[in-house]
Amino acid sequence: MNRPVRKFDTKVQHLKYKVLREVARQAWAGKLLEKVMDIPQIIVPGKTPTMRCCVYKERAIAAERVKLAMGGDRDNPNVIEVIDIACDECPVGGYEVTAACRGCLAHRCEDVCRRGAISFDANHVAHIDKSKCVDCGACAKVCPYSAIVDHKRPCERSCKIKAISMSEDKTAKIDNNKCISCGACVYQCPFGAIMDKSYILDAIDLIVKSQNNQAYKVYAVVAPSISSQFTYAKLGQVISGIKQLGFFTVIEAALGADMVAFDEARELAEKGFLTSSCCPAFVDYVKKQFPDLAQYISHNLSPVAAISRYIKKLDPQAKVVFIGPCTAKKMEYQKEEVRPYIDSVLTFEELQALFDSRDLEITNLPEDVLDNASYYGRIFARSGGLSDAVKQALKEQGLDDFDLKAVPCDGIEACRMALLKASKRMLDGNFIEGMACLGGCIGGAGCLTHDDKNKAEVDKYGREAYEKTISDAISVLK
Repeated sequence: MNRPVRKFDTKVQHLKYKVLREVARQAWAGKLLEKVMDIPQIIVPGKTPTMRCCVYKERAIAAERVKLAMGGDRDNPNVIEVIDIACDECPVGGYEVTAACRGCLAHRCEDVCRRGAISFDANHVAHIDKSKCVDCGACAKVCPYSAIVDHKRPCERSCKIKAISMSEDKTAKIDNNKCISCGACVYQCPFGAIMDKSYILDAIDLIVKSQNNQAYKVYAVVAPSISSQFTYAKLGQVISGIKQLGFFTVIEAALGADMVAFDEARELAEKGFLTSSCCPAFVDYVKKQFPDLAQYISHNLSPVAAISRYIKKLDPQAKVVFIGPCTAKKMEYQKEEVRPYIDSVLTFEELQALFDSRDLEITNLPEDVLDNASYYGRIFARSGGLSDAVKQALKEQGLDDFDLKAVPCDGIEACRMALLKASKRMLDGNFIEGMACLGGCIGGAGCLTHDDKNKAEVDKYGREAYEKTISDAISVLK
């Protein structure tokens, strides 16, 4: 018996997808406004609750998901939002002592606590004074019985920049002054209480209008990490599916990566020290947490912005929709320096919803080709790929006498360490490749899957590139 196709990592992703699919389905039919109130009942049919205390709360939460699928709170500049009524089941106690505490004589937890937050009762069982505890975790690390556990919420634990805290009513609260829109909390929240806004309706509107009046063409620019997604189909079938949706053509963001690698290598050789500009979450992090280092951010646009600018130079009437794994791209494309080139952003989750909203079974489609970029542009999708591309670009431009000391940073914690060292002039490196997501773009919150094999798939995709050098890839642009 054939196993059903698994398109997503988690049931939370599947629930989010169902909402997006139904919103898109009604939008294609031009009936969204009259049907929008029916969507929660379509998502949560019947009278038996499956996830919450009652079916009415499930539908109320589904209604909030519909709002986010339609663009969310326009007054909130962040693309990451909290659904308050869905955020009510997580423990909020921080570090706590469990029944595993044996009341040992060593009292290592007490010795290591610099705040004097640990005391012992008459039975020698440890207790933590929450008014003194700063959640450093030192006590948990030294306990020989692992009796002290961290009951921090998954969203707080996933946010390495400490942008999430608890509001007065114990729901998650996002500090927009710290948040870099990486979406780590979106993927980790087990209740789907934190979600990214969707601009799927904008993309549909662009396509419908292009088909109705043919005044412009809609180009899809796809991230190289697409090679690790839609594992139930072939990449060529995914490309065919995108065109079936109404896109004029599909272009690799990896070609923009080739352009950026070439220019970034030259800029690095001229300046001697640089941080990358490809990951919008990393760039935002530098500006917010290490403003003194912002001057060293590469002046190049990100790969998708670079190739989108080129598209609009060739076709000034073009509309460009980026399709990728990144929630931070939804913030980037609204920035003043990028907005002229990109008209909307979709994640891979949203692309899957679009396919199914049109009842497109992509496994039945013929394979189309995607052959614009080099090996080096395509491996931007994984950590270390940009550093490899810059090294190659230096070589191709005769700048290989420059002593490249790349520091590939896999995840925002690694980025923080590298930037901290750079700020103190202690970094043994001259080029920081910053990737906010673990693994690089293949770990983005908008991915369908976050499989350990994704890196291998990206490298395989890179080796299949027709253009073997960066120079060959970008020569068609001149």
